[in-house]
Amino acid sequence: MKTRVGKPQEYKAIIHADFDAFYTSVEQRDDPYIAGKPVLVGGSVEGRGVVASASYEARKFGIRSAMPMSRALRLCPHAIRRTSRFDVYRQVSRQVLNIFREITPLVEPLSLDEAYLDVTDQETRTYAPPFIARDLKRRIESEVDLTISVGVATSKSVAKIASDLEKPNGLTVVRPGSESRFLFPLPVERLWGIGPKTRQKLNSIGIETIGELSKYREDWFSKNFGSNGELLRLMCQGIDDRPVNVARIRKSYSSETTLTEDTDDPGTLREIVSRLSQDVGRSLISNGMSGKTVRLKLRSSDFITYTRQKTLTESVQLSSEIAEVALDLLKRELGVGEKFRLLGVGVSRFDLLENDGDVIQFRLSGF
Repeated sequence: MKTRVGKPQEYKAIIHADFDAFYTSVEQRDDPYIAGKPVLVGGSVEGRGVVASASYEARKFGIRSAMPMSRALRLCPHAIRRTSRFDVYRQVSRQVLNIFREITPLVEPLSLDEAYLDVTDQETRTYAPPFIARDLKRRIESEVDLTISVGVATSKSVAKIASDLEKPNGLTVVRPGSESRFLFPLPVERLWGIGPKTRQKLNSIGIETIGELSKYREDWFSKNFGSNGELLRLMCQGIDDRPVNVARIRKSYSSETTLTEDTDDPGTLREIVSRLSQDVGRSLISNGMSGKTVRLKLRSSDFITYTRQKTLTESVQLSSEIAEVALDLLKRELGVGEKFRLLGVGVSRFDLLENDGDVIQFRLSGF
């Protein structure tokens, strides 16, 4: 990456910075006794809590975020559980964002633990983006005593993929012109919006890598991915013109899951809605938000999508409050002999408590 003197910049220089197991890393930093040990942050087993964050030591046992805490502790009985301290995580996040903004004013927070930086204007002949990224990593480790993984590229989507490849404490640089060479060998699920269910369907028709997916025509992407098809097609090529957005308003928080098997079992559906409510509540708390409208999304076996919602007089934030409303909405849809393949829970109409960032969600319309 270089700047040509006397000529306009031909490309952007984007950094995606992502903390490594943020919540558990903060806990390990603040308590040296648990450093290097399997640590879980999240709710209690008795309260049917879920894992909000798992340290890399815990992930070796197959533990992941959003897993029921009871299951996580069965996989790793000697794991150390800590209750979430979102006030501390927000304070650390603000400290890091201040460091980012000392480097460039063009910072787009995605959540408490990740952000984009546009360092195009900070690039000089002797100070290229990879050096900016290394200095950024050094400052975070020196001033905050935590590690981050960083991706450097000419676009947001490629930088985000790059930052995830060498975790923890990684630095991956994708130089201008090498985007396709970098992306094509990677599995399709590295792209935004390609989850397990979509990956399975793509694999079933012989599409396993981004390079294989990139060979399809525009009309195929439009047919199979709806309005997101063109964006996904361009991202396969490493083309992504979206700017780093400094000020953006989040309209909703949601969580959804596609079931491995369609079901009309009330107990199973209620458990899933409760778990999704946990995810949404955790996002609201971590971003200092509460909302008045709770939404339930259902997709039937024949791919018909239903949305049911209720607007409350008082804002909700806690998982238990969200679940109470979402389960009431679910109750009205049960007992009609219809099986469901997807469920989602969301909250909107926000009251701003202390908004530290935003989270991008890119969802495919599916096949």
